[in-house]
Amino acid sequence: MPVITLFTPADLDNEAKPADIAAFDLQFLAQGDSWFSLGALPPMATSNLFDGMSTAIAACAVNCAKPGAELRVMASTTTNTVFLQLLNGRKARRWAGLLLSAGGNDLIAAAQCGPANDASLRLLAKADEWTNAPGGERYLSNAGWVTFSTHLEAVFRQLIAARDAGINRGMPVVLHTYDITVPRPAGAGLGTGPWLQPAMDAFGIPMDDRASVARALLARLSVLLDHLAATTPDGSVHVVHTQGLLMPAEPTDRGPTSDWENEIHPSATGYRKLSTAWRPVLDAVFGDTVTVAAADAPAPAPGPARPTPGDL
Repeated sequence: MPVITLFTPADLDNEAKPADIAAFDLQFLAQGDSWFSLGALPPMATSNLFDGMSTAIAACAVNCAKPGAELRVMASTTTNTVFLQLLNGRKARRWAGLLLSAGGNDLIAAAQCGPANDASLRLLAKADEWTNAPGGERYLSNAGWVTFSTHLEAVFRQLIAARDAGINRGMPVVLHTYDITVPRPAGAGLGTGPWLQPAMDAFGIPMDDRASVARALLARLSVLLDHLAATTPDGSVHVVHTQGLLMPAEPTDRGPTSDWENEIHPSATGYRKLSTAWRPVLDAVFGDTVTVAAADAPAPAPGPARPTPGDL
């Protein structure tokens, strides 16, 4: 069961020992947030979704993900030049597909928009706006969700347009849903986080209902990601569904649990559970594919002999 080998963009440019992606049948480009990169401090406290992610065919991924990245930043031509160069610019090559971890940070940022703002800008409702909707839905601002979903769809379409602007037009994109986080006093270290708990505090949401509010938000995000996939005309977008695979933390848990390192990031054990859900989707989309990315790559700079696959 070959695990996907990761490289960084810098590995491709290493003159002494450039990454030998030609040794792999599948060469992915990856972009994303902390679930593809780093979710705790110190870094060794957790891992990411690539821990244990595998395919039936030997595969590698050049990973451009960064902690805290929002989808709007991933698609930006001014803040993500390295990624876009690999996607459709001067360093572009034909990739098997784009692996994407996106939408979670956009949701967390929007949830932190406080009660002083207009309802159209907030995901959470003020006490005098609470409805009789079931569960956590009663605490959500539907006007704010319309704004958020419209924004997320717009930046996603911007990313798809960037994909289609070069030689990777129409290549498959695989993204994922986010499992259910529980608002609680558990940050990522060095003053980072928690994220949802302060937002719930600001709106006076009862402690017993906070987990259901987070569940409602993440369920809506899952539906939105499915919508983005279903409405991409060429059918090239695929979603890995992972909600319900992890054991939720308790609202009073202040530190790591078996499946969660902190409020919004899984533990290494949790990520390995989630990564198993990727295998059926990746094999269904790419199982019969052998890419020719190496043939489209810029000629490598002269240097020492490249390693064989066993050296990587």
